[in-house]
Amino acid sequence: MAAELFFKSIEELGALLEAKQLSATELMRTVIARRQAVDGRVKAFNSSDDADALAQAAASDARRAAGQARGPLEGIPVGLKDVIAVAGQPLTASSKMLANFVSPYDATVTVNLKKAGAIVWGRLNCDEFAMGSSTENSAFGPTANPWDLARVPGGSSGGSAAALAAGEVCATLGSDTGGSIRQPAALCGVVGLKPTYGLVSRYGLAAFASSLDQIGPLTRTVADAALMLGAIAGHDPHDSTSFKAEIPDYRAELKKRQGPWRLGIPKEYFGAGLDPAVGAAVEQAIAFYRAQGCTIKEVSLPHTQFCLDTYYIIATAEASSNLARYDGIRYGHRAKGAKDGVDLYAQSRAEGFGPEVKRRIILGTYVLSSGYYDAYYLRAQKVRTLIRQDFLKAYHEVDALLTPTSPMPAFRLGEKSDPLALYLCDIYTIGVNLAGLPALSLPCGFTPAGLPIGLQLIGQPFREADLLAMAHTYEQAHDWHTKHPSL
Repeated sequence: MAAELFFKSIEELGALLEAKQLSATELMRTVIARRQAVDGRVKAFNSSDDADALAQAAASDARRAAGQARGPLEGIPVGLKDVIAVAGQPLTASSKMLANFVSPYDATVTVNLKKAGAIVWGRLNCDEFAMGSSTENSAFGPTANPWDLARVPGGSSGGSAAALAAGEVCATLGSDTGGSIRQPAALCGVVGLKPTYGLVSRYGLAAFASSLDQIGPLTRTVADAALMLGAIAGHDPHDSTSFKAEIPDYRAELKKRQGPWRLGIPKEYFGAGLDPAVGAAVEQAIAFYRAQGCTIKEVSLPHTQFCLDTYYIIATAEASSNLARYDGIRYGHRAKGAKDGVDLYAQSRAEGFGPEVKRRIILGTYVLSSGYYDAYYLRAQKVRTLIRQDFLKAYHEVDALLTPTSPMPAFRLGEKSDPLALYLCDIYTIGVNLAGLPALSLPCGFTPAGLPIGLQLIGQPFREADLLAMAHTYEQAHDWHTKHPSL
């Protein structure tokens, strides 16, 4: 049974634990052995504390033996992207700047996972400070896609997606600033959910762009995503942007919400640059929903053409502000041999940050500088409002939108050395972050070369229950999520 555990869903593992056919300790040992067997090739983990994970598993077994009620994630190993704080564990953001930093506290999502009974295990690789679309920008080296080790897993939550796809962990958390959960989920053939901005606390998340960042789950199935979201969502007084929304039982709602739905197809998302195999798979998914009685309607999001420019002004401006704290004085990498305070600041940042982070800090500092603030940052915020209004206007006619998640399948490591080419990988995902909406990517097929393809559903604010139900309907009629890479 051990080999079969690698790819079982949270629900399946929970049933085995409940029936006492499996212990949390046995599951944890199996997962650790899997990581030891394959991560030398996948390189999804920055670090792991196996002893701590086994201690958590033993505590879970003890709780069950004492007759305590099972939490919704009781005994399930969950990996975290290395930008989410876990007390006593490294928090590197895959950067030399934080290479020796150990978090003194738990992020709110970490606290919530532990309350739900999860075993919090492993620090997963990502693009440095979550800035990238391929997990090639990590100071610890790139992560490989388990479906083809010569290709990228997507980014910036590439380690989270790759570890899950490779069977090294049972579920993961990532962060999504412009598609960083959904795009790697699509490229690795798993489910990735970016919740509505404010639904999940950002307290304990290493900040990239604070008005765009959102933590969310990557899982094997939509039902697992519902379980994970239910565990981590909710108001948090530690996060000033946290919203007081009612949190339903997302798992139970999957069966209650059956449709049919009104679904919109944004015409701007099906133009030049879309890989033919990706387009064909998404069209087949659209045809499925039509066959289920859903109303399919073409809609327009006219300001889509400005999404990329708007995003890279706002995101870099906020990154410049957020990363100013890493000065080599208060914390972070400290250069040796500096002549004075200014030299220490300059050298520490030059040595601690990688090329992509430096590029974005420079861009962000420029657009915030005197004389350029109104021309760039302020104008971008106004366009951002127009982009959000496009989505809200479309929702007067439809319940959700269907699009490709990524315009292309996983590309080869090192293939896209031009930063702009990488930025274009997120063309279908960044509008969601600018508008603060929920969106989900789920597997919808494979290319002729055997690479996963993702379908994106974009929902209305705080309507995650509907979004999950729509995705679940598709998933239950297809077996894409049951396919796994052979490592």
